This record gives sequence, C-alpha cells and structure tokens, in this order.
Amino acid sequence: MTDKNDSMKNKLNGMKDKVVGEAKDQYGKATDDKGKQVEGKTQKVKGKAEESYGKATEDKDEHR
Repeated sequence: MTDKNDSMKNKLNGMKDKVVGEAKDQYGKATDDKGKQVEGKTQKVKGKAEESYGKATEDKDEHR
C-alpha cells in the first residue's frame, strides 16, 4: 500500500518537473539552444509521468 504522502510527493515533484522543463524548453527556444530544448522536453515528459503515477496511486488507495 502506498502512503498518501508518497502519492502527494510524486504529484508535486511531477508538477515541478513540468514547470522547470517548460522553462528550459522556452529558454532553449529563445537562445536557439537545441540541447536545452531537448532537456526541457524530456523533463516535462518525466514530470507528466511522475504526476500521473502519483494520481494513480492516490486513486488506488482511495478505492481500498
């Protein structure tokens, strides 16, 4: 059973990664730095996955 705090941490870390990833992506676009854009896009995907995992484990725990 996943602790509710772990679910919340996953959701918050995911949201943080999405925001930071978006900032890196936009910075890369503004400075024509393709590497920074890729880094940002990758971090956004990681954030979406972690946030989704947090939501899923939270939903699973609520249905027990």
